[in-house]
Amino acid sequence: MASPKIYLVSLLTKLTSLFGRGLVVTMSIIILIAVLASVLILIFIDSGTPNTITIASGPKGSSFNNNAEKYKKILAKEGVILNIIPSEGSIDNLKKLTNPKEKIDVGFVLGGEVNGANIDHLVSLGSVSYQPLMIFYRGKTKKLISDFKGLRLDIGEEGSGSHNLALTLFKSNGIEKNDGTVLVDNIAGDSVKALIENRIDAIFVMGDSTSSDMMRELLHSTDIHLFNFTQAEAYARRNNNLNKLDIPKGALDFGKDIPSEDTYLIGPTVELIARDNLHPALTDMLLEAAREVHAAPGLFKKRGEFPVANEHEFPISDDAKRYYATGKSYLYRTFPFGLASIIARLLAVIVPIGLLLIPAIKLAPAIYRWRMESRVNKWYRVLLNLERDTFKQTLDETKREEFLRHLNHIEHSVSKLVVPARFGNLLYGLREHIDFVRSRLLSPPLHGVLESKPTEQAN
Repeated sequence: MASPKIYLVSLLTKLTSLFGRGLVVTMSIIILIAVLASVLILIFIDSGTPNTITIASGPKGSSFNNNAEKYKKILAKEGVILNIIPSEGSIDNLKKLTNPKEKIDVGFVLGGEVNGANIDHLVSLGSVSYQPLMIFYRGKTKKLISDFKGLRLDIGEEGSGSHNLALTLFKSNGIEKNDGTVLVDNIAGDSVKALIENRIDAIFVMGDSTSSDMMRELLHSTDIHLFNFTQAEAYARRNNNLNKLDIPKGALDFGKDIPSEDTYLIGPTVELIARDNLHPALTDMLLEAAREVHAAPGLFKKRGEFPVANEHEFPISDDAKRYYATGKSYLYRTFPFGLASIIARLLAVIVPIGLLLIPAIKLAPAIYRWRMESRVNKWYRVLLNLERDTFKQTLDETKREEFLRHLNHIEHSVSKLVVPARFGNLLYGLREHIDFVRSRLLSPPLHGVLESKPTEQAN
């Protein structure tokens, strides 16, 4: 039984003999090489589009979590799975995104909460909403944040957006520890009741830590007021992460004229922050969902205002920039997500094949002609050397017979050459020159240097 090595040698011999016998064979081998190269590219570069995104949202019932649930329903229609990971809020989301051990792709993060975190591998997909800070308080009207000094305040759980922004406001207004101000740590969900029952004097709430029902209950309670940030413009100018927001008179309840005057608030924007390796197609799908959820008009925004590519601490990703400029890529705009992913994967194979084949096919005829000519011309070189040797010495009968045997060998080898008909002139020309050299060998003793017709042909 023949060994694998013998089979391999036999196969190589057959391929070698086939290569160059015809243009079709030559091009077939080129195509085969291109296909093999593309398969290798596909193996080592996984170009398939994933269909799963993991998002860090916020506490159950918060606006972050509610929006993530809306995203999930929209993406599911396109065949994309959104895994929602509840969190403690914006800062917790940022921690998860910066921790390589956490399997998080994207999360909601409030502007101004970087605080020295390593964000080298994070990018922004754009801002999706405003996050106004609302302060509800009891008693007399308060005009400045400093008026809350010495009171019992619930500013939200540590790490929440309301907690961090409240501490920033306190610092700018001279409210410090041990100055009589009491930060109350209420049981989650009990803040409204505590304010109504006069167990605390004010609560600081944001969209990531409250619900619409809570807001409605507070706004309709007697002796409880919504703080009017009369210095909102100044806060926004001093802190680039804050925005001045307004609630027109009566906008919350026309019948009861709530609020009874134009009321100003401040708040950061909410950004969709992603790791920089998020697949471009998933970026498109996520921003499509964000546009559907956040583009509607609201109390603090105009129609189509969000999402928007406003850059703050995080750079806007290149994929997001392209999306805001042109929308979804052609494939994902034209076909369903699953089909577009398959087409994209096929293109990852076809494009490398095309890049290899286009120049190869153009060169194939020239390469093929060169190979055909080289098979004939190598015997011209042998014939030329034989002819020269005959004139370097005086030929006796023995030498003449030796050269004739050598010439016969050349003629025999040439007779075995197989070339296409369009290259027949080369083969017949070579045979004519072999006969020419033979006639010179059989002629009377030579003197001087003969004309070298083979030389002209070889050149």
